[in-house]
Amino acid sequence: MKIYTIIPVAILMLVLASCQDTKKNDYSNQSEVKKTGTYTATNHPGKKLMEAKCYLCHNPTADHDNRIAPPMVAVKSHYKTDDITKEEFANAIWHFVEKPTKEKSKMRGAVRRFNLMPYQPFEKADIKQISDYMYDFKIDEPEWFKDHIEEESKGKLQYRNDGKDVDGTDNVDTGNAYAKAESKTHTEIGMEYAFSTKKELGKNLMGTIQKKGTLEAVKFCNKQAYPITDSMAVAQNASIRRVSDKPRNVENQANAKELGIIEKFKKAIANNEKYEPVTTIEDGTVKFYAPITTNSMCLQCHGSPKKDIKTEVLTALTNLYPEDKATGYGVNEIRGIWSITYKQ
Repeated sequence: MKIYTIIPVAILMLVLASCQDTKKNDYSNQSEVKKTGTYTATNHPGKKLMEAKCYLCHNPTADHDNRIAPPMVAVKSHYKTDDITKEEFANAIWHFVEKPTKEKSKMRGAVRRFNLMPYQPFEKADIKQISDYMYDFKIDEPEWFKDHIEEESKGKLQYRNDGKDVDGTDNVDTGNAYAKAESKTHTEIGMEYAFSTKKELGKNLMGTIQKKGTLEAVKFCNKQAYPITDSMAVAQNASIRRVSDKPRNVENQANAKELGIIEKFKKAIANNEKYEPVTTIEDGTVKFYAPITTNSMCLQCHGSPKKDIKTEVLTALTNLYPEDKATGYGVNEIRGIWSITYKQ
């Protein structure tokens, strides 16, 4: 849930669909995983969904001056009031996320600073789970946030991060208890590799596009995307690639197996079906494939020439990528996949 952010054009198509392994432990459908019983701060599906879908832009660990969107606790503080019910809270957040506009915004200051979030095809059930988690539990927040919100609003906005913590008590810091509380599946490890790489790419590229614009972001991506990805692969002892059937850079051409997986994802979207990343194990090696989908901001570099892509941007793309095939996309289309390999 990327509320009130500007999403970069060349990396924003990195928004991943939720992940699952061969046993179908997917993130996007966590609402179906546990329909009964009492959730805790460590097993609530909304926590994983928020980390997977929101933290690229709204990460609580980003510092104040260099962040690219407000932390999720800011969203909670703007939307949660003393008399709002959990259902009303979830509906209010969905009302904005379903089709973001400035008129719907409750965070005008964030819109002025970070710009408006582009439309993305989120599932209402996922947003509800995230909202439910935020409503019931204390969520991670930057150390500076409480003082910041009181100072910025001059006392007009109440700091809100009430809720239960991992042990069931109220208003205790949650830390990283969830990551410590359970072992990770092969898919969760693959997803972690993809998200950490996406985060590093996104942090750098988003800063460029916000400060210097789309044209400079294209140049940045051309020079820095590979070195950043390679450094993350080395750090995580894995092979990390972003591949496509219509690559911008010929080095990102998908192989036969990857083309088959891309085609399956495309058919699922065309048929309005759920699609889930693929994880396989072959001779002790884990292979993880997750879709890369487009949103409205991606079209500035990957949409239709002249219609979506500005002339100066198209010229730069043509000069930098003479064999570019990565245009002509619409919203919510499969741009390519993450192809990650690591030892079991």
